[in-house]
Amino acid sequence: MTPRLWAGGALIVLLVALIGFAAVAVPWHRAPAPRADQLAALGQFPADQVARSRAFHAELRPLSYAGMLLGLLIALALGLTPLGARLVELAGRPFGDHWLARAVLGGLAVVFVAELVTLPLAIWRHTIVVRYGISTQTWGGWAVDLLKSFGVGAVLGGVVLAAFFTVTHFAPRWWWAFGAAGAAGLVVLLSFVLPVVVEPSFNRFTPMADGPLRSELLALAERDGVPVKDVLVADASRRTRAVNAYVSGLGPTRRIVVYDTMLTEATPGEVVSVTAHELGHAKDNDVLTGTIMGALGSALAVIVLYLLGSWTGLLRLAGVESIAEPRAIALLLAVTTVAGLVAGPAQSFVSRRVEARADSHALELTGDPATFEAMQRRLGTVNLADPDPPSWEHAMFASHPSTVQRMAAARAWAQGAR
Repeated sequence: MTPRLWAGGALIVLLVALIGFAAVAVPWHRAPAPRADQLAALGQFPADQVARSRAFHAELRPLSYAGMLLGLLIALALGLTPLGARLVELAGRPFGDHWLARAVLGGLAVVFVAELVTLPLAIWRHTIVVRYGISTQTWGGWAVDLLKSFGVGAVLGGVVLAAFFTVTHFAPRWWWAFGAAGAAGLVVLLSFVLPVVVEPSFNRFTPMADGPLRSELLALAERDGVPVKDVLVADASRRTRAVNAYVSGLGPTRRIVVYDTMLTEATPGEVVSVTAHELGHAKDNDVLTGTIMGALGSALAVIVLYLLGSWTGLLRLAGVESIAEPRAIALLLAVTTVAGLVAGPAQSFVSRRVEARADSHALELTGDPATFEAMQRRLGTVNLADPDPPSWEHAMFASHPSTVQRMAAARAWAQGAR
């Protein structure tokens, strides 16, 4: 069999594995609460608060869509014309046009151009979130975080680019197999590494002081059968007023993290409620599920890129001879950008079902739907979430059920528990 036939077979096997795993691991049956119950929940919000939240999102919405459109246009302009290949050549020229220099520096140059073009939109967005009181960051702090993000992205991107094009260089016929295995392995590795290496670059974490709340959170995790290493407080207040808590890490790295803003804005019972939701993700192995699906999806993407390499019309547009050469980096970016936009709604749909299951877990674990509902109102109010966003937009982009959907689900659970 030729490498292309092997790749086609591997593609089918991985696709079946992804669909089969998703069918078993994702709670597909968790539909939103009835619309009438959602409207009743919406009535619990003051009209001025709803108006302020919707005004906030009305200002952000054009930026979000403009950013998506501009990012797509830049990716297509660089990837479907010889511009991207030329940019890669220029980046590698000071190093004798070595293939590795083209791969790393050329790839970073292509990404940097896209980031630079969309930077004004990011600046505009920051002015809005500051004006509405969501962000507490100065421009200096915002710029430092932006540079940190660029730095982390450059390091990770450089390693991935170097590894990918090393494989394509030394295994030109079978790079898809090594690349698929490497991409899947990288997703798994990052699931362990990011929480303990990257997160501290953006926040300072300190152990929560001994007291009733810390004891209650640890007891909650123990009762749930979810071992955690520690309870930490993140200094989120230096950049935002938003409240949140989460369970981070896998296995021995797992810890409960609470924003310091939540400790000042929410009641202890509400902190327990949102932590119970996050423990639900750990209890149901949602991080592991996401990691496995991400690994399978990444491996599939590499094989699809390999199979696209025979599309001569696409290569001709990009001005390259092979999709496996460094000069084709912009073409790879264009393909992955389009694929990301197409797959986004499906990923959001899966995420909403998973989050709904974690909500149910929190209700079962605490047995306190009133506090759960109060926490949702708190999250919506402080974070300026639109409690009832446009249905089409919610279906396309939302990773969580809406605030009114979550409140209505809590009421439905309370009715069933009586």
